[in-house]
Amino acid sequence: MGNASFLHDLLHPKSIAIVGASNNPMKMGTMHALSILKDGFDGRLYPIHPTEATVLGQTAFKSVQDLPEPPDLAIFVLPSKHLPPYFEDFGKIGTKSAIIITAGFKETGNEGAQQELLLLETARKYGMRFIGPNCMGLINRAISLNTTVSPLMGPPGKLGFVSQSGTYVAQTIDYLEKRGIHFSKAVSVGNEADVNLIDVLEYLGEDEQTRAISLYIESIRDVRRFLEVAARITPHKPVIAQYIGGSVAGARAGQSHTGAMAGQNHLYDGLFRQTGVIRVDSVEDLYGIGWALANQPIIKGNRIGIITNSGGPGSAIADTLEAQGCTVPEFSEALREQIRPLMPSHAPCGNPVDMTFALDMKVMTETIPEMVMKSGEVDGVIIHGAMSSGFMKVIYPHVKEMLGDMPLDDFLKTTKRDLSESVRLPFKHEIPLIVSAFFDREDQYTREYEDNGVPVFDSPEKAARAMGKMVAYSGIRNRMRNKGPEISEPHPDAVRIISDALLNRQRTLDEFSAKRLLNAYGIPVTEEKLAADATGAADAAATIGFPVAVKACHPEILHKTEQGLVHLHLTDVEGVRDAVDAICKAYGQPVPILVSRMIPGSRELLVGLINDAQFGNCVAFGIGGIFTEALKDITYRVAPVSRVVAEEMIGDLKTRKLIGPHRGMPAVNTAALTDLIQRISIIGNIHKEIEEIDINPLLISGSAPVAVDALIVLK
Repeated sequence: MGNASFLHDLLHPKSIAIVGASNNPMKMGTMHALSILKDGFDGRLYPIHPTEATVLGQTAFKSVQDLPEPPDLAIFVLPSKHLPPYFEDFGKIGTKSAIIITAGFKETGNEGAQQELLLLETARKYGMRFIGPNCMGLINRAISLNTTVSPLMGPPGKLGFVSQSGTYVAQTIDYLEKRGIHFSKAVSVGNEADVNLIDVLEYLGEDEQTRAISLYIESIRDVRRFLEVAARITPHKPVIAQYIGGSVAGARAGQSHTGAMAGQNHLYDGLFRQTGVIRVDSVEDLYGIGWALANQPIIKGNRIGIITNSGGPGSAIADTLEAQGCTVPEFSEALREQIRPLMPSHAPCGNPVDMTFALDMKVMTETIPEMVMKSGEVDGVIIHGAMSSGFMKVIYPHVKEMLGDMPLDDFLKTTKRDLSESVRLPFKHEIPLIVSAFFDREDQYTREYEDNGVPVFDSPEKAARAMGKMVAYSGIRNRMRNKGPEISEPHPDAVRIISDALLNRQRTLDEFSAKRLLNAYGIPVTEEKLAADATGAADAAATIGFPVAVKACHPEILHKTEQGLVHLHLTDVEGVRDAVDAICKAYGQPVPILVSRMIPGSRELLVGLINDAQFGNCVAFGIGGIFTEALKDITYRVAPVSRVVAEEMIGDLKTRKLIGPHRGMPAVNTAALTDLIQRISIIGNIHKEIEEIDINPLLISGSAPVAVDALIVLK
């Protein structure tokens, strides 16, 4: 692909020029240059400096025109006001790739935004592609290229990383090294004036060195392209994302329930679910869970075995696993018979296997885990409490005298173990292993596990959450996929309804018109008639059949219940007449009246559509009626959606038990509900004039969904 091609060139230069490096080690440009020189890049580096003859031992050049060749990559770390002439000079000599570390562009306001636009125009003029401005560079371990300010540590890894924050690429190298985590490639995209997060995601999706991708996201500008690219990658490579900003953005100010509750956080959550991207809540999980997914075998199910040297952590792991949708099955008697002779007599071995502080680490980390993996009774294993040198170092002051004052180093040598079989277990049996330990890399177990691709977390709950995400990714890989719906031609009745409303300068359709439009696209609605007065309403009720509901029906009335403009369960003509009089009195003047057949049913749902400035059309599904705002149990997806995605939305609800058989009520017809969600998701693409649709409540009558109230807002 084109994106993969140009990014491959940008990440694999053979020659680099840097503007802004000097012989002052405290200057940022110098730090970037030192990383290139010291971390193994074997290409050519050309410093540009107006006065120095050499920079960091390299021949320096006074101008771009003095360079012996057009470099493959140009890096800029100089004040923004001095940058444009240099940038154009590189374009003139034929350099095709650049990284602009320099800040001071659109993040500073309108003037900076104009300067950034000029950079983009210059790049287009000369056929250049660039990362930044306002970024911290990139790392490509395949060629030992590091253009950030922090020295590389440790071996190359399998985790690709893309960040809209430079800190998470450049300032975390030491933090990650202490946790045994290493990147394959990492890119700080900065202001994304040219190359953006989606470009790099697409490239990493094809990169053979990268087995999992972590994303730090503050905003996605092209939601449709992200949806297409991420959905193409996640079936064969895990993508993990942390999104920051939803709480700041707050809820969208919509006129319908659907719109009012569609804050950015809700929409990002729906986008990630729709694409198969695994969302995490912290940068710690972004690295740690990403590392686990990049290194461990893909889990085949949700059955997890727990082996621990303490009951508390074992229970914490079990509870957290179950909250993550995993199971902790009790081991068979045959497996327990194998384990029991290796355990203290009082220790439980049914899962969790609790060694109760036994110090025979070989049994705990090798013998029993292999028995469990071979049993066929689990899909993954978590070990808590593997330790050797770390623990011995802690107890050394107490045992030193008993050891004849043996030096600490000599004492630690006696604890050294051959862990080669322990660290090979997950790869030998193709069953993922995750470790929880309170000792860091000073401990032999932690160090060797991490160095061999077995992730170690510093708490039982973190280890369990990581295993839960591995199970979630297995579901993403295996989920059914189908194409999105075809967009049909506009229905003539719907076109006429919208045209009439626009001619009348209406912002909303009245309920009767909204339901007629929905029914034109196959949405089941209540049987109803529109009346001008009490006599007409009484006649309509007699025709429809009692009981009926009577409502005010006017495009300016959005939410009727709160204003006393709805009367339900009317059983005779006099009741209808009285209700109409009460409605007109509450409204303050005569108003058209909608008479609807009362539909039996107590389960109320919500289905809707919004048009968001960033996300475009999004479909919503959740709990409706009077509990909409209280429960806030609503899920969103970018519209239109496939049937599979519509089915997943139904499964998203925290209160999804209401969809099944409940208190004598039959299970909801999920096929009909899925069809309805999908149909609603299409309408906004058919009619661009529609901004919001709100069906609330969508009443479940028996097992069938019926729209008993509807609001449509026009742009």
